[in-house]
Amino acid sequence: MTAHDAVEVIIAKRGGGVLSDSQIDWVIDAYTRGEVADEQMSSLAMAILLNGMTRPEISRWTAAMIASGERMSFSALPVPTADKHSTGGVGDKITLPLAPLVAACGVAVPQLSGRGLGHTGGTLDKLEAIPGWRAALSNEEMFAQLRDVGAVICAAGDGLAPADKKLYALRDVTGTVEAIPLIASSIMSKKIAEGTGSLVLDVKVGTGAFMKSLPDAQELARTMVDLGTDAGVHTVALLTDMSTPLGLTAGNAIEVTESVEVLAGGGPADVVSLTVELAREMLRGAGRDDVDPADVLASGKAMDAWRRMIAAQGGDPDAALPVARESHVVAAPSSGVLTRLDAMAVGLAAWRLGAGRARKEDPVQAGAGVVWHARPGDTVTAGQPLFTLLTDEPDRFDRALASLDGGYDIAPAGTPFTATPLLLDRIS
Repeated sequence: MTAHDAVEVIIAKRGGGVLSDSQIDWVIDAYTRGEVADEQMSSLAMAILLNGMTRPEISRWTAAMIASGERMSFSALPVPTADKHSTGGVGDKITLPLAPLVAACGVAVPQLSGRGLGHTGGTLDKLEAIPGWRAALSNEEMFAQLRDVGAVICAAGDGLAPADKKLYALRDVTGTVEAIPLIASSIMSKKIAEGTGSLVLDVKVGTGAFMKSLPDAQELARTMVDLGTDAGVHTVALLTDMSTPLGLTAGNAIEVTESVEVLAGGGPADVVSLTVELAREMLRGAGRDDVDPADVLASGKAMDAWRRMIAAQGGDPDAALPVARESHVVAAPSSGVLTRLDAMAVGLAAWRLGAGRARKEDPVQAGAGVVWHARPGDTVTAGQPLFTLLTDEPDRFDRALASLDGGYDIAPAGTPFTATPLLLDRIS
């Protein structure tokens, strides 16, 4: 590998130049090994934030991050594989019913997931509310479970894209999280290294999402789809609304309960709709669009796959889930039509109740969270329960209530209401 100088690379990008393949390969490798200092990489990250990167640059940057670690392969499995990644939202429990549903349709799902940070929930935190369930699996355990069950949701091992782990932590403290080339390469380096045959991206848009505007979300989605395509992975992105939280719950155990309701044939309509739509995209990418996931969901086969998946990772699918020690009901202040329920307000309330964390090492409360008893478009009556707040620590209620203040609107009865579509765009 050609040796370069960190200052030379920083100056090239600071001046709006295009980094060469050799410069990119060297700086990622040298940073992973500790030869490039954090302050130097933070300068480069800021230059990327301000000046952007070309498609070939982002593709090479992603390939270099993949090359910093191992690359998995599921080609020995007897069925195709498909994965899904969400950019994160509030009440976004879709992975929980989706993975067993797609597995029940004959496509294996190697779902590497993460933990929550701030107002967005983490899939692993939700599943860890199930007694006995464990997130850490070896590659051998993961492969065996995919072969036997067809679905696995687990933590990514340290061997996948270690350069990304180091750079992600740096971006978090240097004001460079928003750089789209770095967001896209962070997500896609892990997903490509994971070795899935096809990938569906759920890019959230709105107040409760990382991307607040549709144009920004479209740019991120297009960048990630290009990266997947350049790496030979069939990749599609759906842009979905996150101005309103998904379903009726935001929290860990309560989102598991809602997911099981979906697998049992019930659950909120928006969660069911998005689960089925993402399943269709995953099946299409894996060459199995002859199967209708809506029929499979109704048959109960997805519930069977869920139970096997949870049990395979040490969990008891029949165990009672943790329940918060304290609850507080927020009543509707007036009668009329609920016209707005802000996803960020709900997400912050759930976080402040203990369902999320401010730092990666913080613990979470399994039973904490928010239940909302109406969705935009519903008629409400003054005094009826609008929210139920759940926590083990009652001194958390005041800050959660402050988060919800101004987070919803009730209009007079008869006010026309038009719901925002759940699916906003599709990029392939």
